[in-house]
Amino acid sequence: MKRKLIKYLLPAVTIDMGGLPLKQPLPYKGIDQVDPFLLLHHANFKAVKNRPPMQQGIGPHPHRGFSPVTFVIEGEIHHRDSRGNSQIARKGEVQWMHAGLGIIHSERPSEFVALNGGRQEIIQLWINSPRNKKMIEPAYLHLGAEDMPIIQSADQKVNMKLVAGTYNNEAVRSIAQSELLVLWGTAETAGNCEIKIPANYSALCYLIQGACKLEGGKPCKKETLVVFEEEGDSILIEFTAESTFLILAGLPIAEEVTKHGPFVMNTQTEIMEAMRDYQMGKMGVLIENEL
Repeated sequence: MKRKLIKYLLPAVTIDMGGLPLKQPLPYKGIDQVDPFLLLHHANFKAVKNRPPMQQGIGPHPHRGFSPVTFVIEGEIHHRDSRGNSQIARKGEVQWMHAGLGIIHSERPSEFVALNGGRQEIIQLWINSPRNKKMIEPAYLHLGAEDMPIIQSADQKVNMKLVAGTYNNEAVRSIAQSELLVLWGTAETAGNCEIKIPANYSALCYLIQGACKLEGGKPCKKETLVVFEEEGDSILIEFTAESTFLILAGLPIAEEVTKHGPFVMNTQTEIMEAMRDYQMGKMGVLIENEL
């Protein structure tokens, strides 16, 4: 195997999302996307104790044309959408939604978290959809711990959950609309692993917590997104502290991308159509309740 070299190290910057501070390493100045990955947000905050869930989190909002994927590192997130899905994802679980032709959803703390004021740490990843999948019916998938196969490093110090794709003859249920490999890992200090990446895939590593060394001994600290060169078919990571990380790899879609707020399409005309369809109620209605 030939190891991929580092192309960019993108430190997450703090942004304001409706009053909620978030860390954002992608998009980054001058780097709008790493095809097919559009955006990565890392939220780490404390829910307000005894404030109703409906007064916290992110209220109903629309999406079209891509997949928002949510990783719950700590806490609990209650997802509701205009297709009738209502599900709480807990620590270590993943919520995958393909917005398709249009969906409205909300993301609130669970009633338990709102009552107790627990910490919420969440990552949301936006993955583009190819043109021929942007206007299909929306879909939702919850992945619990039992749904994600575990991949272990040779030294048994790194454990990775398979979130999308296939790896070492393991596969996971998926509603991905393009070819992906997504791994969510934890590592002990001094653990190391070499991760095989399919040919022609873009490859990223986001270090959520901890510290590591990459190819050539390059150090990487937490809340940094590593973008690798296209050439090569593996990534070597040596962990210098207990760490949590994501490996994000995918076959580039190589199509024009036009974004406006919660919509990701191919042309400006399609963006205008999405805005019109949302205003006309064609993406459905979400009436939240406490259940």
